[in-house]
Amino acid sequence: MSAVYLLKRLLWAVPTLFGVAVIVFVLLRVVPGDPIAMMIPPGASSADVDNLRAFYGLDKPIVVQFGAWLADVARGDFGTSISLRQNVMKLVLGRLPATIELCGFAMSGAVTLGLLLGVAAVYWRRRWPETAVDGFAGLGIAIPDFLWGLLFILVLGVLWPVLPVSGRIDPRTEFDPATQFYFVEALFTGRFDVVSELAMHMVLPAAALALPLAAALARVMKGSLVEAMNQDYVMLARVKGYSRARIIWRVALRNALIPAVTLTGVQFTFLVGGTVLIETIFSYPGIGNLAIGAVAQRDLPLIQGLVLTFAVLFIAINLAVDATYTVLDPRVRAG
Repeated sequence: MSAVYLLKRLLWAVPTLFGVAVIVFVLLRVVPGDPIAMMIPPGASSADVDNLRAFYGLDKPIVVQFGAWLADVARGDFGTSISLRQNVMKLVLGRLPATIELCGFAMSGAVTLGLLLGVAAVYWRRRWPETAVDGFAGLGIAIPDFLWGLLFILVLGVLWPVLPVSGRIDPRTEFDPATQFYFVEALFTGRFDVVSELAMHMVLPAAALALPLAAALARVMKGSLVEAMNQDYVMLARVKGYSRARIIWRVALRNALIPAVTLTGVQFTFLVGGTVLIETIFSYPGIGNLAIGAVAQRDLPLIQGLVLTFAVLFIAINLAVDATYTVLDPRVRAG
């Protein structure tokens, strides 16, 4: 039954992507501003403008433009970037691995920290660790990720320069990767010096992305565990003589994870969206940084390709969360 459930969710992704494509395509063409005007030199003639507009298909009605663009997308062709004059698909795929590695780094840290803090708050209930976790959760949720990023740059990049605050890897590092997944490739090829270099460049942007999520997860985990610890099956475990640590980790945690998984899936989408500002602040070469430039240049093909890429990532995250539900909650497997 779980396979059928996931298949239905996967089929719903098709109309979702179509709706995103329609909305983005129409909105980009009705907002003020002319991308062609930003490309032409000051002395260009009206004929040059018309030729360039025809080259990018912007002289046709919106419906015709959308139909032609959708047909190209179905063939894997997202068009040519107006500002960079490169294939949109190659640009996105060239930057996407960097963002995926950064988000994976941030998510791993956020989930680990949030889970441990939530468990610690329940294990030392009504003692100072619980107060410390509550304070961290309130502070982490109150401060947005880009402010954490600016604070890290000021403290750890300027006042106490111990970590790099820009780029993905030191340009002097000798590394010739076959793919854009630098961290994964360096790890599997045994280039641990490159792994260390990449990790150092990811620490600050990943921490800025992870802290708000870790704070939210710690709060949700604490609430879920407190509720689970009052259930009958936990009382039965106490009667059997289980230790408090064993009750939390082996008995209560599985059920308490379900709300945390829901929050993780929702917040992960915001984490991916947060890379737009964080990658710009840290000059990190991912799709978030690319998106800022595309919006500033009114690069319609590139913006459309990036938005669809973000939409696919969000759908994939939600499918992963649904798959996790089928493992944690038997009611989902039972239909």
